[in-house]
Amino acid sequence: MAGSTIVEVVPPELEDAVEAAIAFINEKRDGKFQLTGLVAAPESSGFPQRDSVELGLVLCDGDLCIREQVCIRQDGENYEVSEIETADPQIPPHLDPPAGIRSNWLDDQLQKYSFVLLLYYRGLW
Repeated sequence: MAGSTIVEVVPPELEDAVEAAIAFINEKRDGKFQLTGLVAAPESSGFPQRDSVELGLVLCDGDLCIREQVCIRQDGENYEVSEIETADPQIPPHLDPPAGIRSNWLDDQLQKYSFVLLLYYRGLW
């Protein structure tokens, strides 16, 4: 996934498909996730030229942000959404570092430097 880009604006031809994917994730996780970006969105949607399209969704629900990879197939007027398992994602599915890692890293850095600047953007540290 090297060189992946995150786009904030959903291409108009993908809007319905992305809404179906968000509804699928929210139902599966019993959440209220909202889209904050698409990872490596195709230059053109593929619908109806292709049978399906794969998208990476960056979703946030309050303090929790996740990344989901989905396959969306158009079936008439509806969309069929399924999750895609990624073996070694460059961006992990759960975008917050595991508990304990941040505090240890911060302690190490504060011993080396007088201050540390932390940036938190879309769930990525």
